[in-house]
Amino acid sequence: MGMTLRFADPEERHAAVRLCSDLPGERDFAREDGTWVLHVERPGLTRLEYQLELVGHDGSSEVICDPGNERTAPGVFGAKSVLTAEGYREPAWLAADVEPGSVDDRGLWSPPGADPAEPLPLLAAHDGPEYDELSSLTRYAAAMIAGGELPPFRVALLEPGDRDERYSASAHYARRLCQVVLGSLPIAGRPVGMGASLGALAMLHAQRRFPGTFAALFLQSGSFFMPRYDSHESGFVRYRRIVRFVREMGHRSTADPIPVTLTCGAEEENIHNNRVMAEALAAQGYDARLHEVGDLHNYVGWRDAFDPYLTEVLRRVWT
Repeated sequence: MGMTLRFADPEERHAAVRLCSDLPGERDFAREDGTWVLHVERPGLTRLEYQLELVGHDGSSEVICDPGNERTAPGVFGAKSVLTAEGYREPAWLAADVEPGSVDDRGLWSPPGADPAEPLPLLAAHDGPEYDELSSLTRYAAAMIAGGELPPFRVALLEPGDRDERYSASAHYARRLCQVVLGSLPIAGRPVGMGASLGALAMLHAQRRFPGTFAALFLQSGSFFMPRYDSHESGFVRYRRIVRFVREMGHRSTADPIPVTLTCGAEEENIHNNRVMAEALAAQGYDARLHEVGDLHNYVGWRDAFDPYLTEVLRRVWT
């Protein structure tokens, strides 16, 4: 993806303009005839969410969406401007005319017409409410069921709670998830677990600590911290605990090597540790498949990878 960003500043009100995105490294605009200009060449990118940091002559700064770009995307930390490469298309299932199904007080989504007491296959999603709001997860599920791509199934929209603690290789949380939360739901067979970022790490950690719980995993942009790639994350409160777990993954095999599908942006920071993790899982007998996609660390990019990659792993274990 090659693109040129421009920000008009004819009165020279700003001392600098910087790109704020999930692309690794800082990128400063250059002044050209009263306009700040930045050229970005990232061949593995088809979509970019970004903001602009405007630095004043007094050292103050503010972060804004690009006033010259009307396209925005929602996110956990607010809206961002969006650029897409020629040929980018949103998933077809987003436009499907389907009944939405329903979510009960446990955060359990069921497809239209499902008997509440009938056990169905289950997809358990970390950060479930965010996945549903920002990635349309249950709309995806309804569209796949209505189109006959997948059998009827439910989605557990798991609340993150104290995310930094629960999703950082916490033994207490893994035990609660596998022995209490999932055990209370009407499930046919073993569930499939999914998560993004720290949620992906936590789902893999739960599978390792409680083998036999999951039929498969779908992990997106997993935060598999490794010091050689992720020393910039060392200030995270549970960085050392995550590093210990990831290091352990390379030395200790499991008796439950299930199918694991990983997706990660080809240009995002986590791609290096995701490549290493996929290789480590495959070496231990997992059917591990990493798909590198043209987006970065955001819910729309994760949404765009649901079909075909999530569809494929669900079809493999449910049909």
